[in-house]
Amino acid sequence: MHLFSGFQFRDWLLANDPALSRLRMASRVTLTILFSFLVLLAIQMFIAPLPTAAFGLGIVLSIEGGVAVRDKGNTRQLVTRLFGCVASLGVVAIAAGLEDRRFLSDLVFLVVIALASAGRVFGPRGFAIGMFAFTSYFMGSYFRPSLAELPAVAIGPVVSVLFGHLVRAVLLPDDWRRDLLRSLESVRGRINQILFKLAALAGGAEIGEADRQELRQLEDRLKEVVLMAETFIPRPAGGVFDATADPAAELAIRLFDAHLAAESAIVLSFQSSPPFALVHAVIEADAAELASYSAMAEAIKDEPQGETVRALLWLGEARQQLTQAIGEGQASGFAGIDAVKDTAQPEKIDFSFANPLLRSALQITLASAIAMGFGLLLSRERWFWAVLAAFLVFTNTNSRGDTAMKALSRSLGTVFGIAIGLLLATLISGQLAIAIPVAAICIFLAFYFLQVSYATMTFFISIVLCLVYGMTGVLTLDLLQLRIGETVIGAVAGTAVAFLVFPARTRGALDAALARWFQALEDLLNAIGEGKSGFELIALSQKIDACYRDVTVAAKPLGSSWSVVTRPGQIRQTLAIFLSCTYWARTLAKSSTAPAEADELKRLIAADEALMKDAAPRGSTCFFIERKASRTTGRHLPLSREGARLGLEMIGSALERLYPQADVLPFAPAEVIARSKQG
Repeated sequence: MHLFSGFQFRDWLLANDPALSRLRMASRVTLTILFSFLVLLAIQMFIAPLPTAAFGLGIVLSIEGGVAVRDKGNTRQLVTRLFGCVASLGVVAIAAGLEDRRFLSDLVFLVVIALASAGRVFGPRGFAIGMFAFTSYFMGSYFRPSLAELPAVAIGPVVSVLFGHLVRAVLLPDDWRRDLLRSLESVRGRINQILFKLAALAGGAEIGEADRQELRQLEDRLKEVVLMAETFIPRPAGGVFDATADPAAELAIRLFDAHLAAESAIVLSFQSSPPFALVHAVIEADAAELASYSAMAEAIKDEPQGETVRALLWLGEARQQLTQAIGEGQASGFAGIDAVKDTAQPEKIDFSFANPLLRSALQITLASAIAMGFGLLLSRERWFWAVLAAFLVFTNTNSRGDTAMKALSRSLGTVFGIAIGLLLATLISGQLAIAIPVAAICIFLAFYFLQVSYATMTFFISIVLCLVYGMTGVLTLDLLQLRIGETVIGAVAGTAVAFLVFPARTRGALDAALARWFQALEDLLNAIGEGKSGFELIALSQKIDACYRDVTVAAKPLGSSWSVVTRPGQIRQTLAIFLSCTYWARTLAKSSTAPAEADELKRLIAADEALMKDAAPRGSTCFFIERKASRTTGRHLPLSREGARLGLEMIGSALERLYPQADVLPFAPAEVIARSKQG
């Protein structure tokens, strides 16, 4: 069999798009737009003429219905869409009524922006209704329908809401069992990617830093999809399974083992490159070859090569168990796993400025006002683009660094999208049979890449707008230059407000994420000290995983290429330390049993806690520490001797690397505790 025989296109797609969530979102948005447009066009041709605003609202609300509506369950989603439709019709009516009072209309727009932003405190439904209201007022002010046209204009939002629900509930519905199966296939696909990389490196000299970095990135990508898969596995109300007899618990263990085995294969390959024949046997599930290596591993189990072989054998077994679970899911649709009712209670709504959502609402309103003022100086007719940019750069951001990155992404995406869009619109001018399919493809690509790259999404949307301008005969170079100028105004206004008004420092967001990570690690160590084991420890280690993901997201602006105050290499180096510690925490949760060496374990736990006590209050300072690139963590206890001791020692070694003292290795618990008492 060929090495890559199992690596088919569907495997590649699932490995790069877990649970096909991006494909489904892009398809939903594209289909909703197409259906809404075709129905509105049919009404226009065969029943009665419709104002342009009806088409504009139908298309824009088709997008918002696919992206902004995030409620769980079809009924809740329909209620949110209906409320959004009502809000849309209301603000469009207000915009039409104030058309002759432009100054008052602009002030009301700011009120709508403030209310739409503040509505996010009510959760997903408030967010969606706010987006419906904002975009509808935007379109109402842009197209300026008269009061007499409102009944016809209302057809656009109504059609988009109905077809949006049809697509979401009937054609491409949510199904947690299907998503669980696809996410497990995505996990297997990303494990395959790790195996293919190890195969490329197998049998060679020591793995270089570039290849190590690539393997860490693959490890991060695996962690990302494992966290997604875990959310689809129904859990008891307390979040911890009671026994392995539960089919959901058995599946959770298989997923946990596959994740840990893949990480172990990477970690141990760093110290000793695996044999190519073994990696090939794991990929092809060659039982005879694996059996021969199993005998070899036993003979050299305490040597580095033996540990690497053992880790690959474990990964092969875990991968086969995962494949078996996937096969069972394909055959039965996980019929043995019962769905768990959503018993989450709504959080208490906080209307004080202690709530970051309300602070963000003030920022968005102020940025929109500034963008409106400068946008009006540039154009009385097209200033809405500046407000749109200022409003959107704050969406799904946690810090001023996030906002600045999003503003830059929007500006660059707009510039390059308009450049390509102008070229395309010129080449296919007057050829609707070509322009419409190209526009549909660009819409699909825009929302397929939305969760990956905001700049790419903006790029494709800008191309679509150029094609629309070309099809309607209003495409001019001056118009496109004006759009770029207004977009830059909005992006700059948003960035300026993010840095000056209620600034959420990037390091502040990172400090909060690190505090949660340290607390999760402390909870795990305390649970081990109390003699707990099994699913409770696994659940705590999964919490550390989730907190690590938050740390990587919060640190992203610090390590971005535009940042002039940090070194991306240091950010990656520090994240690698936290990744290592998170891995050993999972190993610890897997291997810890009732304490047979109570005194030894307590000493190691105390040493780890002392290091945490020193590191946690310093927050994100560790990301700016210069470390020797050659400094590595050695193990004096072989992995083949499993137990809590190894995990605790390696966690200590990783924590010491955050703030290196004297260059002393291996990890010395007694010295750590002594330093802690002196400090």
